[in-house]
Amino acid sequence: MLLPLRAIRYFLLICWLLPTLRVAAQGPNPATPSAPTVQPGRLVFRLKPELRHLATATTIAEPTLTAALQRLGATQLHQKFSNTLLPDPEKPESVDISLIYEIRLPTPTDLDRVRHLLQTTGAVLYAEPLYYYAPLSQPNDPLADSTRADGQYYLRNIRAYSAWNITKGDTTVVIGISDTGTYFDHEDLGQVKYNYADPIDGIDNDNDGYVDNFRGWDLADNDNNPYVDAQLSPQKHGAWVTGIAAGTPDNARGIAGVGYNCRYLPLKIYPSTARGAFAGYEAMVYAAEHGCRVLNLSWGGVGNRSQFEQDVISYVAVNRDVVIVAAAGNTDAELDFYPASYDHVVSVTGLETNNIKGSLTYSRNVDLCAPGTSIVTTAGDAPGGYATLGGSSFASPIAAGVAALVRSRFPTYSAAQVVAQLRATANPDIYTLPGNAAYAGKMGTGRLDAYRAVLTTDARAVRVVRSQSIRTAAGEQELEIEVQNLLQPVTNLRVAIASLSPYLTTTADVFGVAALPTLGRATNIDKPFRLTVAANTPPNTKVLIECRLIADNGYQATQYLTVVVNPGYVVLDANDLRLTLTSQGTLGYDNPASGIGEGVTYRQGSSLLYEGGLVVATSPTRVSNQVRGTKGTDHDFYIRSQTLFSRPTRATQEVQGVFQDSLPSATRTYTVGVRVRQHAYAWAAAPARNYVLLQYRLTNMTSDTLKPLYAGLFMDWDLPRDAARNVAQWDAGRSLGYVYSVVTPDLYAGVQVLEGGAPAYYAINNAATTGLVAPASDGFSRAEKFAGLSNGTTHASAGLPYGADVSQLIGAKLRALPPGDSTTLTLAVLGASSLAELQSAADEARLRFTQVLPTRTQTPAVAWQAYPNPTAEKLYVEIPAAFAPVDVRLFNQTGAMVLRQAGAARTTLDVHSYPAGLYLLQIRSASGTTLSQKVIIQP
Repeated sequence: MLLPLRAIRYFLLICWLLPTLRVAAQGPNPATPSAPTVQPGRLVFRLKPELRHLATATTIAEPTLTAALQRLGATQLHQKFSNTLLPDPEKPESVDISLIYEIRLPTPTDLDRVRHLLQTTGAVLYAEPLYYYAPLSQPNDPLADSTRADGQYYLRNIRAYSAWNITKGDTTVVIGISDTGTYFDHEDLGQVKYNYADPIDGIDNDNDGYVDNFRGWDLADNDNNPYVDAQLSPQKHGAWVTGIAAGTPDNARGIAGVGYNCRYLPLKIYPSTARGAFAGYEAMVYAAEHGCRVLNLSWGGVGNRSQFEQDVISYVAVNRDVVIVAAAGNTDAELDFYPASYDHVVSVTGLETNNIKGSLTYSRNVDLCAPGTSIVTTAGDAPGGYATLGGSSFASPIAAGVAALVRSRFPTYSAAQVVAQLRATANPDIYTLPGNAAYAGKMGTGRLDAYRAVLTTDARAVRVVRSQSIRTAAGEQELEIEVQNLLQPVTNLRVAIASLSPYLTTTADVFGVAALPTLGRATNIDKPFRLTVAANTPPNTKVLIECRLIADNGYQATQYLTVVVNPGYVVLDANDLRLTLTSQGTLGYDNPASGIGEGVTYRQGSSLLYEGGLVVATSPTRVSNQVRGTKGTDHDFYIRSQTLFSRPTRATQEVQGVFQDSLPSATRTYTVGVRVRQHAYAWAAAPARNYVLLQYRLTNMTSDTLKPLYAGLFMDWDLPRDAARNVAQWDAGRSLGYVYSVVTPDLYAGVQVLEGGAPAYYAINNAATTGLVAPASDGFSRAEKFAGLSNGTTHASAGLPYGADVSQLIGAKLRALPPGDSTTLTLAVLGASSLAELQSAADEARLRFTQVLPTRTQTPAVAWQAYPNPTAEKLYVEIPAAFAPVDVRLFNQTGAMVLRQAGAARTTLDVHSYPAGLYLLQIRSASGTTLSQKVIIQP
């Protein structure tokens, strides 16, 4: 799952009118960052490119996806962006957003679950909710700038007057203002980019899908009125931002916008009606398709990255060649803020009037800083009104205005080159000021300098445009990078890296390039940087790496990369079943909402598993696990020794780690008190390519005997193409619980009990509201987990006959465990393309377990014999009478079971018809004890 749900805190603005008709904005405590919130019932997904021929603007003729959407109650399916440009092969970062679709879902709906179900159809690349972002503002002293004569001090600070002597911009360069709308009646907001091809006459004259979009568009309400709305809070925000970037110059009134002659396109993204919705990302695409060369985003929030949002930004910036400028945030803290922190966005933070960092956001992702305090601009409620404001909302349009000047001065520059010019010409001297020393490298390359930006023709700018960290061994990773020269040619380029974290050390390696022309690229893929991860590094640690780029003629630059080191999981990928195993006992993902992990797949298909993990139980109230509960995920296990690959001795890949729960106490009564040492084994060669063996050794850490004791895996399977039509079944003869889809029965998955005790199996219908295990009623309680594991194999199927969303609890009743004693549960996780293949894989897994892994007998040794051995005709098996009856099986060298019959104290097997060779004889008692012996059949 890609994203967790995030709460929102709205910024409220209180405006008052000053005698001079200047207003100041009052905001919240800047120490509290805003966060985006999920828009209920709205979800987007990106269709796989190979299914393009099945899609139109409002339909997708892919049966499995269509069926899934119908069952989810999805409505209003529509192509989100219909007039898009396809990726350009000459631009590696360009993307295809034409296959992004939006749907509406009933509310309330578990969007995380829906996202996963859509992905399991095999038809979509990703599915995500849509988010709402609040506009940004910042409290400020309304008297900080009380006279009109020197009101726009920021024009002097960025040397805009000198820049205007070189270029006053161009009316063909349009700045898109994505905000709350504009105030058309203001004397200084007249430089609107009008669409004369579509006058207001009720007709879509230019056939672009928008009727009468003569002066911008309201994307939130889908109408042609991007006028500031008095009902919005803060309703005037868009007017404030617009004046800074594109206020009318030379009209003997008020202010002059930084972009001077450049026009602006108002894009209203906040709704004024109940049917409307936040449309920040929709507005970006509209702006790109309607002539904007620069786009300002004075809104955002903290949180995780969204692939949908990054795709839209990449499309606008790369495919459509638009410079995107965004506010870095108003929290006095070092944090990532979106959309400013996305790739291809100029992130701008603000300065005080004395060029010292104010109480705004800073980080290594910031590109530039600009004045952000006491900014005089147009008000949004009076034709001649002006406001004095502060915040990164108002530093951003200053930079957007300069970007428009650069586009006017250098019309052949791409958007990426304009961004590089802004960075390269910013004034780094701000870091010499005492008040900024603590923020070195966290306010970008320096203070925006409009004059240098339009004057300089020999700037150099090499950037790392792609990076990838690959784990090569325990404690070791490699870093591949690709660099691109965006401006003037450079020679003798050297790239060195340094870690800014104690958890990571880097070598002194240098990536060198003899010469790099303008727009040239180079990569170190043949000799990547080597990284060493410290032994005490917490799992999934984000580490900053400083990249120093140096070339001839005095060029030098610094860029920062974020690398995730010491991932808290391993991926066993030696065979056809690719399985993620985490350090806290879960499979597939750390938890479904975290996005940490790579799932469980078969033959490179979609993930088969939504959620999986170990469950240990000794009573209805003492259950330890790391899977879903009644209030989100239960978090009972913690890491003792991280799960890592070990030197393989018995398999192609071997993994081991240790985790445990807390000891039961007066305040923590619901845990079991066990330490778990987990091992995993995977083989690359046939016939072992369809399974992974998991072995859990449980040690009683309490002072009491654990009796009864159950352990097993909870597996919420979502087989691809239609996860809501799966069936769970039990194969008692093989101790195998498996699932398949009634729609496309060409994929099977399951778990087999190999060692531990009497098998336990419970098939679960996830939609059940009544019964022994009914997770849909009040979540998945500890009592239900205990009940599922402690009822033997009485509930053997779920989902018949039509299929359902199913899960399984599968494990064993372990022996009573005295204090300090240990016992072992061994399971096989399997995948196959047919039931017969799955059964064959299960037989092979049992054979390999018996032959390769040490078997810990849970009962006293049994005296038994099989003779004659070797034999050519008959094989006689004798066991103690107390041990009978038994299940007798014979396996050949490929792991296939060739004979099976019921056995007693003395059993005769006729083997004369079998080919000569080595076989495995296996005896299994009703209690689960397994005995095995190699047998040779002669010609």
